[in-house]
Amino acid sequence: MKTPSHEAEKTGRILISGHADGKILTCIEGLSFWGGVDPESGTIIDVHHPNHGASVSGKILMMPTSRGSCSGSGVLLELSMNGLAPAALVFCDDEEILTLGALVSDRIFGKPLPTISLPRAVYERLALCETASISGTLLKADGIGLELTPAVTGDLNLSERDTWYLSGDAGPAAKIAMEIICLMAAKEGTEELIDVTKGHIDGCILAHSANLIFAEKLAEMGAKVSVPTTINAISVDRENWQSQNVPPDFGSRASRLADAYVTMGARPVFTCAPYLLEDAPECGEVIGWSESNAVIFANSVLGARSPKHPDYLDLFIAMTGRAPASGVYTQKGRAPCTIIELTPPPSGHDDLLWPLIGWLAGRASPKAIPLLTGLEDVDPSQDDLKALCAAFGTTSGAPMLHIAGHTPEAHLDPAPDARRHDIGLPEFVEAWTELNRGKGKIDLVAIGSPHASLSEARRVADLFGDRSCNSSTQMIITIGRDVLQAARNEGLVDRLQNAGVRLIPDLCWCSIIEPIFPPHTQGLMTNSGKYAHYAHGLSGRHARLGSLGDCVEAAVKGFAPDTPPPWLR
Repeated sequence: MKTPSHEAEKTGRILISGHADGKILTCIEGLSFWGGVDPESGTIIDVHHPNHGASVSGKILMMPTSRGSCSGSGVLLELSMNGLAPAALVFCDDEEILTLGALVSDRIFGKPLPTISLPRAVYERLALCETASISGTLLKADGIGLELTPAVTGDLNLSERDTWYLSGDAGPAAKIAMEIICLMAAKEGTEELIDVTKGHIDGCILAHSANLIFAEKLAEMGAKVSVPTTINAISVDRENWQSQNVPPDFGSRASRLADAYVTMGARPVFTCAPYLLEDAPECGEVIGWSESNAVIFANSVLGARSPKHPDYLDLFIAMTGRAPASGVYTQKGRAPCTIIELTPPPSGHDDLLWPLIGWLAGRASPKAIPLLTGLEDVDPSQDDLKALCAAFGTTSGAPMLHIAGHTPEAHLDPAPDARRHDIGLPEFVEAWTELNRGKGKIDLVAIGSPHASLSEARRVADLFGDRSCNSSTQMIITIGRDVLQAARNEGLVDRLQNAGVRLIPDLCWCSIIEPIFPPHTQGLMTNSGKYAHYAHGLSGRHARLGSLGDCVEAAVKGFAPDTPPPWLR
């Protein structure tokens, strides 16, 4: 798409047209709808967000951009289908996740949700108003009247195959997929689409009915993936849920959701850590992934290339093998725009350091790709980097980060106007305090957010030794099928089960429900910064966050440490 006109830049663009009016709700921080907004009420449930407790339903919702999970598009679709969505969405920075959910609501289900992108100066004027209305391309508010420019796809450079998809000759599902890809490309201001070699589908958790309705509708329309595609963790242990007291209706619907994607050609690995599979992407490989932690790890640690595609767009990309050639698909889009100078705690730290770094780095750089310095003399493992990337994705919308001395593209020159932030001991203590709101007596230890690696399973078994879980405390590890089989082959499963540890494949802590999540649980502990951040919104329980060693000790003794570790004091 050609560069928008001066007038379009001045007044902004409307990405999805429609009619709306309502009170303005301005979020000074981006919001993850997944784990941050209740899909059944529209209430903001992220306890770490400044607007916690407010309702987005019926509001002209303003935020610079979204953040967090790719699954936010599904939450928005659920709200839209239930009449609980915002009246309109207004952004001033690049945003994909909620925009895609609004596009699906409009194009597939006929429920328009006006979505607008404004220049920052205009955005800030609108944020001072109490109410606003949108009619077609006209935005009105107190003393403001703007004629917005629609996003159009006419200037895209399309291949013959792209045109074939748009013609409908490949079927109605492929036609809609390519139309939405083209609209997203136009929104992002790119004229090109790019080939991808792999896909990863994220919208397979039965967090709400919209995911199931969408997947079965696309499957019925004949949708098929055209590149090798894996599927994320789902909401049940696919082979064993019938014997786990899972409510039959929920288990059946969760299985139908997984089966719909398998019918469309996705490989049933059911893991949120596809980078642990044998065919993990290579450095420089162009992929089309969803699932925030997986995208951030693939870009940052592996050097592969994929924006943090929102749910549903991941399927459209897998169907066509094409994606908008923008963002981190381009070399320019991978440059750091923030520099975070870390002063890590003195020697003696443990693996708790890494989720704290990720969570703090995301908070310091909520929209931009950061370069982390100060860790050059520290030696993180792959598991450490996995924990860092997952926690980073909860507080930042950026699809990657660089770590000087450790990640393959940390040599890229920062943007000339890159902002600088310092993170030292006071910030680490503050993060520990914020993520340790839970009770000290521990009923449940949650490991595997993202899915546990084989080395993590080995380490847990070694930390237990001849010990076992306290009679009042359970430890559950969620794990991918492939890793579980490897652990079984090593004898790790027997060792862990003898220690009282339960290993569950297919689902993860972002999708687990009662009774798999023990209903009596009050005290919850995890080694995952991601789950510590989302736990209250997903389970109603605050968590305690500790190292893997802390978690095993809590499982054995039944209590979490009541003070930060010595290296944080």
